[in-house]
Amino acid sequence: MDEHNGGHMGPETPHAVNLTKAETRPVTRPAGAPVAEADIRASDADRDRIAEILREALAEGRLDPEEHAERIDTVYRAKTMGELEHVVRDLPAAGGGRTRPEAAAYASGPGAPPADQSLVAIFSASVRKGRWQVPARINAVAVFGTVEIDLTEAVFPQQQVQINVTSIFGSVDIRVPENITVRSSGSGVLGSFEVTTNEAPDGDAPQVLVNGYAVLGSVDARPKRGAWVRDLRGRLREGHRELRHQLRDEHRERHQRMREERQEWHERLRAERRERRDRFRKGLDD
Repeated sequence: MDEHNGGHMGPETPHAVNLTKAETRPVTRPAGAPVAEADIRASDADRDRIAEILREALAEGRLDPEEHAERIDTVYRAKTMGELEHVVRDLPAAGGGRTRPEAAAYASGPGAPPADQSLVAIFSASVRKGRWQVPARINAVAVFGTVEIDLTEAVFPQQQVQINVTSIFGSVDIRVPENITVRSSGSGVLGSFEVTTNEAPDGDAPQVLVNGYAVLGSVDARPKRGAWVRDLRGRLREGHRELRHQLRDEHRERHQRMREERQEWHERLRAERRERRDRFRKGLDD
């Protein structure tokens, strides 16, 4: 009996152990083990993000309408992040990393001050005027040339602006708004260094300091009549307002298109489900 039991239990016992290992090994994951990023479940926001990339690709001609429809269908069927990323693996990210010119024009603030600028004119002319963001430091060098700096339509992200001037057989002309503070610490050597200083009544007004020297050349800094920072600030606020309205309208249009695409996909999915259900019922009836 023992011999029979031993011969019977010998092969069966390891067989049972092997079955247990084969059943548990594929589904067992060590506690705390991270899930691969591609296996993370996708959310509706993730699907909408990928759908937006596909929409831009269609608008740019990277995808034709049929390819776009196929990929949109795949997006809203996807369950994981890996399936979503596979749909756009051959497409650039939404916006292509580009910044809207309208947004960049107003992108000033404490976190991103304009870089220092240098205007150099050697037997030539260098001009900076119009609507621009004034950096904290400007270096102007004129050697047998002319430099023109016009701040009357500029935006001042910071209060203090320093202009370092070097004029050798050349000229540097600086124009400022009437209601800002202007100070000077420059000098002329066989040349002219003329700065019309001014103290603005508003303590928060921009302050421009002009220093340097003119050797057999000229430096002229004075206010331009009728130019006021207050008016420019009003136009800046108006520009911000228009930009916000434009971005809001684009945001609404984009979400409306995405809702329509999702609704179309859901309708198509419901139709397919009805068709499958009808075929199933017909098979039962037969």
